[in-house]
Amino acid sequence: MSNQRAFQGIRMNSRQEKPRTRGITEIRGPYYSVMGKNYLQDILETMGDYVDSLKFAGGAFTLYPEDKLRELLDLAHDYGVKVSTGGFMETVVTQGPEAIDHYISECKRVGFDIIEISTGFITMPTDDIVRLVEKVQNAGLLAKPEIGVQFGAGGTNTVEQNEAEGITDPAQAIEVGKRCLDAGAYMLMIESEGITESVRTWRTEVATQFARELGTEKVMFEAADPDVFEWYIKNYGPEINVFVDHSQIVQLETLRRGTWGTKDLWGRVVTLGE
Repeated sequence: MSNQRAFQGIRMNSRQEKPRTRGITEIRGPYYSVMGKNYLQDILETMGDYVDSLKFAGGAFTLYPEDKLRELLDLAHDYGVKVSTGGFMETVVTQGPEAIDHYISECKRVGFDIIEISTGFITMPTDDIVRLVEKVQNAGLLAKPEIGVQFGAGGTNTVEQNEAEGITDPAQAIEVGKRCLDAGAYMLMIESEGITESVRTWRTEVATQFARELGTEKVMFEAADPDVFEWYIKNYGPEINVFVDHSQIVQLETLRRGTWGTKDLWGRVVTLGE
């Protein structure tokens, strides 16, 4: 299919072609609302060149009739978009080893590419997280562990609830992330709660610590708010990997391309090309 744009004479930041290794955009798929084939096709027909992966959430894919689920996954693949399970693994692990094996094999059978391994509501030894990474990778899928500093993340907690839970030491999460990458993890997802979500004041020093200690090539920052992904682009450039809502693709890409921005970004976001 053609992805030739109009207005080729207008200068903008260049972008690595898909499959990209930097400047990756993951979008949220069905969660609070339904996304069927026609809905997803509209998104990908218009903005598919700027979407690298599609993430389900809340185990939503377990509610779909299998033929409709496969339609979505096949459509995403037609546009060069990988599909992620989102963090459903932490529900599965509570049901034991057989459920884990079943889950991984089913994900591969129906056509998922990425299995996210999150631990927002459970506590797991680092060795067990690493074993899950290895198990997913050995199955021929991409393991994407989620790390962060807020226990209970992912539950749309209030600021007060998060403050009551407290936060963990970023160094602990970084150590888990390093071990997962050493075990072959495809990428790390950085949970936003406790950093830029459900906090009184953004803890940008934590995001900076993650970027400094882990690098930015193998991490993806959850940034499902325009002010948040603007901050990441302002501080780390247009080729930072971020996860946003599907409604924010256009705004994010115009910031990456340097064709639009607030007063803080206008004229500042540039790349030197390939």
